[in-house]
Amino acid sequence: MIRPILQLGDRTLRKKSSLFEDFNSESLRQLVEDLSDTLHDARKRFAYGRGIAAPQIGELKRAVFIDTPAFKSALVNPEITWVSDATFEVWDSCFSFNLAFFVLVNRNRSVKVDYLDLRGNRQSLKVEADLSELLQHEIDHLDGVLPTDRMKSGEAMIMRSEWEKTFKSQK
Repeated sequence: MIRPILQLGDRTLRKKSSLFEDFNSESLRQLVEDLSDTLHDARKRFAYGRGIAAPQIGELKRAVFIDTPAFKSALVNPEITWVSDATFEVWDSCFSFNLAFFVLVNRNRSVKVDYLDLRGNRQSLKVEADLSELLQHEIDHLDGVLPTDRMKSGEAMIMRSEWEKTFKSQK
């Protein structure tokens, strides 16, 4: 089911999510289905989007759904367990901003994420660059952290229309 995406200013986005405990419940499968449906609907509307976190649809549970050409999965109770010293700058946006603007943030170039799959089995994933940035972004949501909290400075914000003119062709 497609769910409304909470927008910047909604207090739910600032709260920490709780661990998912019951892997036999229908609620986990329904949540993941709703995350997938909502991500794909938003991707159609915005022509962007690779992931979404449960708090963005009003569920304070530690779950994210990622769908990229390189990786597609639900990650339950994800935790970043290692980060590289190397960082990089990236223009970051969010469905919770209606992708109306981007902010310049620093992210770790590589991360290791431990998580549970839908059966409750422990998984581990070490990723770099784009997928690293995406997982850091989505896991931040689970802790009530938004890209605006990680902005490099007050000048590190740009409207989407200006970002597309200036940076989109450089990708």
